[in-house]
Amino acid sequence: MNVRNLRWMMLVVGGVLPVLLVAGIVVGGGCTSDQYIYSCDDASPPNIQETPCPPDAGPDAEVCDEDGGCNEAGAGGGDEGTGGGEQEGGGDGIGGMSSLCAGQCVPKEPPGWFEPLLLWLGPPDKAPDCPATAPVPGDELHADLVVEPYRCAACACDPAETSCELPAAWSAVDSSTCPGGPGAQRTSFAAPEAWDGTCTTANAIPAGQACAGGPCTQSLDLPAPRVLAGACAPSVVEEPAEEPQGGFRWATFARTCAGVAAYAPCGDSGMRCSPAPPEGEATPPEGFLTCIMHHEGEHECPPTYPSRHIAYDDAEDSRGCSACTCGEPSGGACSVWVSAFSDAGCSTGVVSVLMRSDSSFCGAIAPGTALGSKSAVVVDLDPGSCTAGGGEPIGEVAPRGAVTFCCLDRQPQQPEPPRARDPERG
Repeated sequence: MNVRNLRWMMLVVGGVLPVLLVAGIVVGGGCTSDQYIYSCDDASPPNIQETPCPPDAGPDAEVCDEDGGCNEAGAGGGDEGTGGGEQEGGGDGIGGMSSLCAGQCVPKEPPGWFEPLLLWLGPPDKAPDCPATAPVPGDELHADLVVEPYRCAACACDPAETSCELPAAWSAVDSSTCPGGPGAQRTSFAAPEAWDGTCTTANAIPAGQACAGGPCTQSLDLPAPRVLAGACAPSVVEEPAEEPQGGFRWATFARTCAGVAAYAPCGDSGMRCSPAPPEGEATPPEGFLTCIMHHEGEHECPPTYPSRHIAYDDAEDSRGCSACTCGEPSGGACSVWVSAFSDAGCSTGVVSVLMRSDSSFCGAIAPGTALGSKSAVVVDLDPGSCTAGGGEPIGEVAPRGAVTFCCLDRQPQQPEPPRARDPERG
C-alpha cells in the first residue's frame, strides 16, 4: 500500500467512522427499534425488527413499519396495504427500501479504483476550497507541464600551446639551378637536433669543396619551418544574463475533495452514494467533477466514467549542459629569419631570408663559398584556433507520480429530499 492510499484510508476511517457511530437511525412515532448503521456498500439497510405499537396507535395497528408509523399486521408498510410498493422519498426500492442518498447516486467504481469523489481542475491561482458537500481536501496534483528553455553558457577554446620548429635539414647543392636535377649532389649543412636558433658551426662546409658537378656550394636549400601545436583547452567564456537553468511550472492545478459523513445506500446495487458538486457548477475551472481515481500510473477509463484526466505529483528536472570540447587546432603559422655565414662566428653573411611555415627556400649562392655557421630566430607565431563544441542542453523535465482520474461527462441530477409522512395517513 502506497503513502497516498494510506492517507485516504486514514481520511475515511478518521472522518467517516465517527459519524457512522453516531448516525444510527431510531424508529420514531412511539415505537422503538435497534439502531443500525448504513454502509455505502450495502444495497439495503438491515432488517428492522417489528415492534408492537403503543395503545394509542389505533385499534387495528399491530406492528411498527420502517418509517416509524403503525400499520395493520402484515401490511408491510405500503400504502393501502399493497406491501413493498414505491417508498416516498424518491428512487426505486431494493428489498423494500428506497434510495436514502443525500448526495448523488453514481455508478460504483471498478476494482482497484478509489470511490467517487469531487475533482477540480483549473489555473493554480483560481483553485477554490473544497465545497461544503465534500469539505475534506485530499490530493493536490498538477497537469499541463510548461517547460522553460534551458540555457547553457557558451563554450570556447583557449589557444593551443604552440611552438615553431626551426628548419634543420639545411643542404648545399652542386648546381646553380636550385634544387638541381636528378643528378645533383647534396652536401649536408644541417643544424643540430633540437636547435634553438643560436649560432652554430654544425656540419660546416669549407670553401671550394668539390662535388661531381663542380663546387659543392652553388645553391642553398632549406625546408620550411613547421608549427607544432598541442591541444586546445575548452573553457566557458560567457555566462547568460539570467540563471542558466530554465525552470518549469504547471498550468493546471488538480484538487480532490471527499465527504466526512456516512452516505446511505442508493436504491440500485450498482450505484454508490457520493458527495454532490455545488449546485450550478458542473465543469472546471468553474466547478467540480465527479470522478474515480487510480493512484498507480495511467489507465484507461471504464465506460461508466469516460472522461479521462491525468495529473502528477511532481516533475523531475534532469537537464544539464553537455561538456565543452575542442577540435584539432588549425590555421597556425610562424615566420623565421634564417642566415648562413661563411665564417664560424655568424658575422660574415652569405644569405639571409625570412621564411614562413607555408614555404621553403632554395636559392643560388656564389659557387665554392664556405658555409661556416648559421643562425635562426622566430619573428612571428600564430597558434591558430580550435572549433568549440558542446555546451548544449541535455536531459529532460519528466512528470512523476501519474494519477488517473475518470470522470462523469455530465453530472447526475441530485435526488429530491425525502418527503415527510402525511400525519392524516397514519
